[in-house]
Amino acid sequence: MDFFTQRVKIFVKKEAVLCIALVLAGISALFVPPDMAYIEYIDFRTLAILFCLMSVMAGLKKAGVFAWVAQGLLKKVRSSRSLIIILMLLCFFFSMLITNDVALITFVPFTFIVLALLGEQQKRRLVLPVVAMQTVAANLGSMMTPIGNPQNLYLYGKAGISIGSFLALMFPYTVFSLVLLVAWAFWQGGKDTLYINEVSLGAQAESQIKPKAVLLSILIYLSLFVICLLSVGHILPWQMVFVIVLVVVFMMDRQVLTQVDYALLFTFIGFFIFIGNVGRIPVFRDFLQEILTGKEVYTSVIASQVISNVPAALLLSGFTENYTGLIVGTNLGGLGTLIASMASLISYKYIAKEEEGHKGEYLKLFTVSNLCFLAALMLLHIILYYCAALFT
Repeated sequence: MDFFTQRVKIFVKKEAVLCIALVLAGISALFVPPDMAYIEYIDFRTLAILFCLMSVMAGLKKAGVFAWVAQGLLKKVRSSRSLIIILMLLCFFFSMLITNDVALITFVPFTFIVLALLGEQQKRRLVLPVVAMQTVAANLGSMMTPIGNPQNLYLYGKAGISIGSFLALMFPYTVFSLVLLVAWAFWQGGKDTLYINEVSLGAQAESQIKPKAVLLSILIYLSLFVICLLSVGHILPWQMVFVIVLVVVFMMDRQVLTQVDYALLFTFIGFFIFIGNVGRIPVFRDFLQEILTGKEVYTSVIASQVISNVPAALLLSGFTENYTGLIVGTNLGGLGTLIASMASLISYKYIAKEEEGHKGEYLKLFTVSNLCFLAALMLLHIILYYCAALFT
């Protein structure tokens, strides 16, 4: 019994958001008993595309593609400033295509390897601020595209807008974020010459990728990624894409399918059920609609700080049709607290493992940095809002 209890505690701690989603779904079912309408709650298209993207990214990561790209970019690094910029922008730009959590899982461990090659003094100076800003960069870069993070994929489908419209909506925030990140890197970094042990770095990348041996595998995964994008753009039916990806990945390497974040998929299902049930309870529905109307951006930013931006998107989307406001709000809301974006916990776990004695220092630096970026982007939102009002 003690063993079982311990396992439950570990699971709840590891998958807290999933547990909350299932509990909320269960409580709501007490008010709205299960019926055939429950099936209509679930957005199978979002779940299928999310599964496909996670499977493809897991395959590419296992092939070592991202480490290989990073190793190539770092060959010409000669100053701490350029090193910081590259490590940060790897997360920023890759997160647009491979999602913020995959970008952090890929490049944060790589950062520890690179900084270790600089010597203990340089590593100690750079590791906390660089990892903190990599996390900020991944959360900011991911907001640019519908596939950058789960809530974007979901809200993009709900909004029914074109990819061009989505990109146009988030473009000003993304460009401004890039300017802020580069400015921070110039402030934090220096022009001091760095000497990276390229032999060791090359050996590390070599151990993760053998281009000739896995070229066909990489080409297949890239082809699957293109197919996924066509499904996101409503060019190919999601049902067909789901079957293709599932069959091809299973035949190539079924182990890749174990790397999919199934907890996230079930979290979505739990919130879909909760939202659907709450929408059928007039008192709760009317209350949420009242506090959301006209305040979608601010409400979603605040909600994200408490329950993180993915659950906030799922919850609030059931009570407003201003999905563009939710897109902006949940993306900006990924900044702030450690749980505002669940991807941020990935970096924190690596810091807790590699720099256990500096967890508190990292958390303080992370929070201050996030709040500064959040304040700057909220100011940009206010400016854009009033500028739009002047021309309409």
